[in-house]
Amino acid sequence: MAPISKECDFLVIGGGSGGLACARRASGQWGAKTIAVESNRLGGTCVNVGCVPKKVTWNAAAIAETLHEAAAYGFHVKETAPFDFKTFKHKRDDYIKRLNGIYERNLNNDKVEYLHGRAHLLDKNSVEVVMDDGSKETIRAKKILIATGGHANTPKHIPGADLGITSDGFFDLETLPKRVALVGAGYIAVEMAGMFHHLGSETHLFIRHDTFLRAFDPMIQETIVTEYERQGIHIHRNSTQSKLEKDPSNPGWMKLHYTDKASPDGATMDLDCLLWAIGRVPEVEDLGLNKAGVAQNDRGHIIADDYQNTSVENIYALGDVCGKIELTPVAIAAGRALGNRLFGGPEFKNAKLDYTNIPSVVFAHPEVGSIGMTEPEAIEKYGKENIKIYKTSFTAMYYAMMDPKDKAPTSYKVICHGEDERIVGMHILGSGSSEMLQGFGVAVRMGARKRDLDNCVAIHPTSAEELVTLK
Repeated sequence: MAPISKECDFLVIGGGSGGLACARRASGQWGAKTIAVESNRLGGTCVNVGCVPKKVTWNAAAIAETLHEAAAYGFHVKETAPFDFKTFKHKRDDYIKRLNGIYERNLNNDKVEYLHGRAHLLDKNSVEVVMDDGSKETIRAKKILIATGGHANTPKHIPGADLGITSDGFFDLETLPKRVALVGAGYIAVEMAGMFHHLGSETHLFIRHDTFLRAFDPMIQETIVTEYERQGIHIHRNSTQSKLEKDPSNPGWMKLHYTDKASPDGATMDLDCLLWAIGRVPEVEDLGLNKAGVAQNDRGHIIADDYQNTSVENIYALGDVCGKIELTPVAIAAGRALGNRLFGGPEFKNAKLDYTNIPSVVFAHPEVGSIGMTEPEAIEKYGKENIKIYKTSFTAMYYAMMDPKDKAPTSYKVICHGEDERIVGMHILGSGSSEMLQGFGVAVRMGARKRDLDNCVAIHPTSAEELVTLK
């Protein structure tokens, strides 16, 4: 082993949201000598190829949607040129670069030493970092955190699959495709399908079953699938893909071979972009986990308990690399709690993140929000006779001026348990759901009962008032 070149109290491998939150808490608040290592851009998936550029793109799609709807309110908007996707893309890139710089300055302000390189565990206290210029640093650390996140998965069994892109490649596109196919049924596929469609691409979404967002409440699944079809997104149910190949007669285009419910014997489609959104895998390939004895599950995720402890006493893990709840705010909260527990003194000896009742949102068109149990989960845990469902579906006032065929749905469901009707699940779909759920999420976390909703005076006229007037 190479001689030790650096020593520290805390070494953080991974410069994403969770790792940086923990590193800054350990060093900036508690004074631990901390080193952070990242091989890509600071900010991780969320900042570079996830939440942040996704939301910027969603905003652009929402503006396009509003321009289309403006005529119903008497506005006559004439576009003098088509949407300039290239200019938009470059401005979005510039915004992300500014955020990368802010993250690096924040590390410096909190006295975290930052190394840009690839880290490999040598043993439970030693890490080798291969720097950008090929030189190597060997670091001895009292405690090590692995927060390397994950990366998009692609199918290995489909010939030509590498002709497609993943969600990472979505943010590299310089032009909008004319016809795009997305394969997947999770929130990434659903969000990107909505964005492609509203920005002007002919959009096809290939799913394995009859609905998408299958981890969400059935009300959400059924409503959003119907709405996407109303908008003109092509849903290919019960689909499989067998081959993707270049079209030699049409440069830049490909031919997808597939089956679906409508074509069980097989069909082909010409397209100029295919996006695989079939899940993510942990970023652990060359970490050297076996050298340190860090245990993984059968999907490759690092096994960590509620306190982020791994199978090795002084090595911890959090965020997407653990595969628990893959959301940026979850990793940040877990990171800060771990920083407090490891370095904050005895009053923080039991600090950890509570992983129950974590709100989440899908930036679809319209937005989806969810916290707590789905109806099937609540029935399984408590029994159907012990829960009560309150739900409503209506047309938001925004659509009052539009033709019936142009009106989007709004649907809410509140799931209550026991005689005192404690809220154990809330699921909302409709415009503004992302902002709305943050406040209601606080109430659910505090143990709100149905009567608490009833006792809150409604704000009128809003969609949110329907949640406090449910019968």
